[in-house]
Amino acid sequence: MVTHDDIRRIALTLPGAVEEGGAQFAIGVPVKGKMKGFVWAWLERVHPKKARVPSDAVVAVRVSDLAEKDLLINAEPSKYFTEPHYNGYPAVLVRLAEVSADDMDALLRTGWHAVASPPAQKKRKATR
Repeated sequence: MVTHDDIRRIALTLPGAVEEGGAQFAIGVPVKGKMKGFVWAWLERVHPKKARVPSDAVVAVRVSDLAEKDLLINAEPSKYFTEPHYNGYPAVLVRLAEVSADDMDALLRTGWHAVASPPAQKKRKATR
């Protein structure tokens, strides 16, 4: 099982990655002066007529495109899923109890790559 602390530890090793301020869990990279998230808290609708609340059991992670999203969900539906709110958006919802640290590491790197600016990606390649 992966925790938010595990996600922080992995994500914050990526160039330019910072934990976004605020009440909810989110990590992103600054791109052209704006923060672009690549992993964030999933807001679950617990009660139909009340606001969504952050889930400790699921996070949303950005992926490169909708084809990758579909591939992940279809290959391992016990780990990855989506909901109507994310239709047409390249992000998967991840059940933390079902993924390993290695799974999360690979997914976070994909998410970072999808949002990082070209200079950050060049820096990443130079450190390999």
